[in-house]
Order: sequence, then structure tokens, then C-alpha cells
Amino acid sequence: MSAAFMQHMIYHSLTQKKLQQKKSFAVLIDPDKVNEASLNQLIKTSVEANVDYLFVGGSLVVSDNLEECVTSIKRKCSIPVVLFPGSPSQITASADALLYLSLISGRNPELLIGQHVVSAPLIKKSGLEIMPTGYMVVDGGAPTTVSYISNASPLPSDKNEIAMCTAMAGEMLGMKLIYMDAGSGAKSPISESMIERVSSCIQIPLIIGGGITSPEKAYLNCKAGADVIVVGNAIEKDSQLIAEMSSAIHSAKNISGVV
Repeated sequence: MSAAFMQHMIYHSLTQKKLQQKKSFAVLIDPDKVNEASLNQLIKTSVEANVDYLFVGGSLVVSDNLEECVTSIKRKCSIPVVLFPGSPSQITASADALLYLSLISGRNPELLIGQHVVSAPLIKKSGLEIMPTGYMVVDGGAPTTVSYISNASPLPSDKNEIAMCTAMAGEMLGMKLIYMDAGSGAKSPISESMIERVSSCIQIPLIIGGGITSPEKAYLNCKAGADVIVVGNAIEKDSQLIAEMSSAIHSAKNISGVV
């Protein structure tokens, strides 16, 4: 297997699954919110539930637990670890891949390209698989850390056309993934109609997160066109939800693909 292919294994798996209409489940782990015992239980439950990816990161990450968290995961399971960084400092070469986020829903130049310029040499040196990601924050009905930190207004939750055009622009600018996020603890998750509109106009994988608290919602999001469902806050409160979420997500196909 060539080194070039090895460098793109996770993205390759995402695109192949999209072609096959197979849905993926990612559990989001915030290093600030886990200790050794809770992380061990989360890893065990994720393995048993056939979780596809473990996303690690958060909007702040005020502790120094990122490296320790990732290395612990890598020691205890083979689930790919993908960094979901809130800032350029949230990087560790111990992970498998990095969502290289550009906040395309906002107008803050620092989060569109500024921080990327500063972090590029470090990230290139890390050896991580880099996945350029158009990050779109959607209004979830409650103030979120990412909106505060980014100093950028979220996309209106009822403006499907704006979301669609933003995602299209991200893809045409060369983004390899689109990640739509209503934010941690969102009161209102992203609507199926918005997901369907965005999914229908892009070819690249679509990731959906924020406010997904039930297997039913996860399933409907997948039916609407989501390729990856990310859940964090809900399972911090009830880790048993992981198995139910995983089963629902893996049983879904796009509405367009259902005969």
C-alpha cells in the first residue's frame, strides 16, 4: 500500500461510504470533560457499539489533557481518532487525522484563513492526515461557545438557501468535507430540510452535529442526507445512548436512495 494512500485512508473511507450510502457515527470527546475512568468507559462502549470515528477536541480545551486523551484512546482501541480543534494549539501527532476547519459560515478572517497560516508549518510537520473542512455553524437556539469564540453570527436555522449556497461555495473552493454544527447543547438541532437541501447540492461528505439527543433524530438526519453524525453532549449524560445511536445511524440510507 503506497504512502500516499495511507495518508488519505480516513478520507478515502468517508468517500467510499458516501458512494455506498453507508452512514457513519462519530463520538465527540472533549478532553476537558473526561477523566481516566469515564474515558475508559466511553472507549469500551464505543468499541462494543461499532462507532466509526472518535472526534477529539472542543471550542476551548482549557486543560492539558489533549495529548493524554488521544494516546489513551490509541492504546485501548483501533477506532480512528480525528482531531476537531477549536484552535491551532489543539494539535497532537498521536491522532490519525485532523479536520482542518475553515469557518465558512462566518466573516471572521482569522477563522477563515488567518489561524491556518500561523499553524500550517506545525500541522504539516505533524504527519496527520489533513482533511480541509468547511465548517458551518447553524443557529441552534442557544448561545454557543463557538459563536462567542469566533465572534461570528451563526447561519439562521430557517434559511436553507443560505446554507446551501455556503456549502456549495465551500466545495468549489476545494473543501473536502462540509461540517454543519448547531453547537454543543443546542436546543434546536439542524432541520432535516436544511440537511436535505445542502446534501443534494454537494458531492463531498456531509457531517452533522449539535443537539442530536435521540436515535430517531440521528436516523432522520441520515435519511435526509447526512453522511456522518457527531454526538457529544447527549452521551456525556447517558453513555448507553451510544449503542442505540449507532444502530439507528448504521441502519439508515438517504431518502433519495430508498426505493
